[in-house]
Amino acid sequence: MKSNESKSLYVELLVKRKRQLVAAAAVVVVVVVVVVVVVVVVVVVVVVAVIAVVVLIVVAVVEVVVVVVAVEVQVVAVVAVVVVVVVVVVVVVVVVVVVVVVVEVVVVLVVVVSIVGGVVVVVVVVVVVVVVVLVVVLIVVVVVLVIVVVVVVVVAAAAEVRKGN
Repeated sequence: MKSNESKSLYVELLVKRKRQLVAAAAVVVVVVVVVVVVVVVVVVVVVVAVIAVVVLIVVAVVEVVVVVVAVEVQVVAVVAVVVVVVVVVVVVVVVVVVVVVVVEVVVVLVVVVSIVGGVVVVVVVVVVVVVVVLVVVLIVVVVVLVIVVVVVVVVAAAAEVRKGN
């Protein structure tokens, strides 16, 4: 009789402990997902702001060049190269930050899975990784488009200045 009672108490304690672990894991997963979403949103906002500033700078430089002499075309080319380099550096930094965040999230979630187990956590890991990868791809595409626009604008400005002379 005593051994049955102690076994049931032990099982009850195990069940209680398992519930606590599941609750803790759920909290960790929610916190990690919220942090990832916030980081991704901040990164996207920063990248969009940087791209907007770069475009404004390029437009201002091109407007100045169109009304000035042909020598300024070289200055515009230098500015365009600097802008492209800055944009590429920003993209690299953003990609590194996003990759670090993904790695941290995956490590935390793998630890949670090893403690608790469960398909839900694996699904959350997959969803988070896919979302972050899509955001990185989007950022890279936007930056490439900005670089193309910068090059086209500089070439057009150079042609305009040459036509004027």
